[in-house]
Amino acid sequence: MSQQLARAAGTGGSVVVDQCQVCGKRDLESVLFLGYLPPVNQMRTIGERPHEQPSYPAEVLHCSKCQLVQIGLIVDPAILFPPEYPYTSGTTRILRENFAELERESTLLLNLTGKELVVDIGSNDGTLLQNFHAAGHPVCGVEPTLMANLANQRGIRSIMSFFGPEAAARVVDECGKAGVVTATNVFAHIEGIHDIVKSVLALLADDGVFITESHYLIALIETLQYDTIYHEHLRHYSLESMQFLLNMHGLEVIHTKRIPTHGGSIRVYAARRGARKVMPTVQQVFAEERAGGPVSDRLKAFKRHVAMSKVQLHALLKDLLGRGSHIYGVGAPSRASTLISYVGLDREILDCVVEVKDSYKVGKYMPGTLVPVVDEARLFEDQPEFALLLSWHIADELIPKLRQRGFKGQYLVPLPEPHIVSAI
Repeated sequence: MSQQLARAAGTGGSVVVDQCQVCGKRDLESVLFLGYLPPVNQMRTIGERPHEQPSYPAEVLHCSKCQLVQIGLIVDPAILFPPEYPYTSGTTRILRENFAELERESTLLLNLTGKELVVDIGSNDGTLLQNFHAAGHPVCGVEPTLMANLANQRGIRSIMSFFGPEAAARVVDECGKAGVVTATNVFAHIEGIHDIVKSVLALLADDGVFITESHYLIALIETLQYDTIYHEHLRHYSLESMQFLLNMHGLEVIHTKRIPTHGGSIRVYAARRGARKVMPTVQQVFAEERAGGPVSDRLKAFKRHVAMSKVQLHALLKDLLGRGSHIYGVGAPSRASTLISYVGLDREILDCVVEVKDSYKVGKYMPGTLVPVVDEARLFEDQPEFALLLSWHIADELIPKLRQRGFKGQYLVPLPEPHIVSAI
């Protein structure tokens, strides 16, 4: 049964993955099961009585043919990405800096003149395109949420639509062919990936370049980032699986590099086969991937380490709670929902989670729990003994800031290995 038929047949808005999303191979290997997770951005208002809420199985699958690692259930994107979807890329400093660097790098590598149309898929509030717009490029974003309206208000032309053949045709009709198409932190999120790549090709000029940024499978394995596994992330790419997909459509990788966003991502430049020179970086990253050994073996070790980290965190929490310590979570990124659900951190363990006061998450419960999200001022007023860093992948940046602002307690870093960082 096709994915479309399965959805129409009444599967609760979801599709069970029974073949590889890229190459179609069946008999996928089950790598890891993280239980049933709620949608990471469905948060109930504090005080609202608990009632029935959806949760979806989070199984990770591996394809031995193209090496793609993928989620085992595709949830209806209308559930995961409603029009009021609250994420804004412009509020994150590391993303703003990354997008500015992307514009500078691509201008040099591709010899851009400033006249090329730049199209961004999943353009959010237009933060990435602002850099190209400032450099003189005509730009157009394609964004399915109300963030498209915000981008338009900022002078970044944006179409409010899910990306696909119709959206691509509209962009070409209204703006022409694109010299650059970007898809940052979205290329792993969209269902029907072959239609997406075909739509990208329909957008690109003959010598145009497609630039993607995706959370990198190798970084996920190296630093045990199981908390980045949730239903918005349909696929976790290595360079090998990415190139397999692109080659199926006559594209080849011409440049790639690892970047620090989202705890470790990979940036990939691709063009029509033979249209652009392939840079040495491609073989360098391939060599690094091969040096780590077969992906299947690395995933087996990853599974063991995930289970061990959960047990170690429980042991650490047992000792802290046994001494009567209070623990506040710091930060409520999407990845925190997976960690909290998988480890089982309820309000008897976490007093609360603190967020910046203007976050839409303040005044809500963490997904699937009764752990309240409150103004970060509480952390400094209450001075709990421990702060659990839910954005642990930027702990080196967070800890000095929290100390400077007056937090006197200790820091609990949950991954890759749970440990305590003492206050000065």
